[in-house]
Amino acid sequence: MTQKAFQDYYPDDLSYCYGCGRLNPEGYHIKSYWEGDETVCHFEPQPHHISIPGYVYGGLIASLIDCHGTGSAAAAAYRAQGRSMDSQPPLRFVTASLHVDYLRPTPLGIPLTLRGRINEVKGRKVTVSITVYAGEEATATGEVVAVQITDEWLQKFKPGETSR
Repeated sequence: MTQKAFQDYYPDDLSYCYGCGRLNPEGYHIKSYWEGDETVCHFEPQPHHISIPGYVYGGLIASLIDCHGTGSAAAAAYRAQGRSMDSQPPLRFVTASLHVDYLRPTPLGIPLTLRGRINEVKGRKVTVSITVYAGEEATATGEVVAVQITDEWLQKFKPGETSR
């Protein structure tokens, strides 16, 4: 049996994110999973994800950290509540703060691995630390502070709308 990614549990109306939305035809479609106490995501940058010849655009690195962080936050919240990710009501998180440190240029042509550690689960807030690896070499680190979306906020938006 294949393990489902955190993002596979997102309700359809919350699955359009450019980084992690399975329903966004142009997006990255990242997938995050538990691996022991860490979360892991694998992503292979394409040639068009270039900054300078041979290296990955830094904005892509930030996007990967961002989306892996919010997915990890959701998974950690379910785990903290002793719930499975397919239970109701759904727990969905957005980024309140994103901090990225670029340690060295990230080469193109090498699959990337993101490893996340849950630092804190407190109320509606989850803090996640993430390291990006190109092969065995750490190329960036980041911290995501994610907050759970409230029901009131969800009622304001529908797929394809930017505001109401």
